[in-house]
Amino acid sequence: MGATLTLLGHSSFLVKTGGGKTIYIDPWLDGPTCPERFKTPEKANLICVTHGHFDHIASILPIYENSPCPVAGPYELVNLLADDGNLPDEHKGLMGKGGTVAFGDVTVTLTHAMHSSSYVDSGTYAGEPAGLILTLEDGKRIYHAGDTNVFGDMALIAELYAPDICLLPIGSRFTMDPIEAAKACEILQAKHVVPIHHSTFPPLTGTPAQFQEEVKKRGLSTQITVLEPGQEVEV
Repeated sequence: MGATLTLLGHSSFLVKTGGGKTIYIDPWLDGPTCPERFKTPEKANLICVTHGHFDHIASILPIYENSPCPVAGPYELVNLLADDGNLPDEHKGLMGKGGTVAFGDVTVTLTHAMHSSSYVDSGTYAGEPAGLILTLEDGKRIYHAGDTNVFGDMALIAELYAPDICLLPIGSRFTMDPIEAAKACEILQAKHVVPIHHSTFPPLTGTPAQFQEEVKKRGLSTQITVLEPGQEVEV
């Protein structure tokens, strides 16, 4: 059986791998769209984070407290989380863009993203924002773009990693809008996309319907799966 990705709302995912691992990406379990049944942390094997904004890190330490495990992400951000959560060195998955780290038979690679990153209310510098490639036991690759606009070097992500599924923000204001996200599909030669970072708050005006229309305008064959929070897709 392949891996499943469950959208927990916003940009947060719960990954269940074919090898039996449980992985959180940018967990925000107390977010306004996270289904009630997912608000209690599951026992995790790995937590991945793209940048320091509250809507991407809010549940990292509660998940860690429930089941201590490696936390992988940008160097400065993971150190800040480690200080607050008393993470031992063996659980600090300190990384930089372009780096790949193996966590058992699953690997994480940080990619470029164009956004900002600060830590909780203090605005403390939390390193550069990132996207990430999660390579699973069977070789399938998930690209979580984090918060970003479109950028030409997404072509390098396509060339080097050829992700099987891409998780792309579409909501506008803080990230790509549907037009930019459709261009990202083209640059990435994306086979399968789940739109994220939309419909959480009124300022996020980009919608899945607009995104689907923009992808259609470009004549792309990209499969688009629109998930409601709590729904899953197989990789």
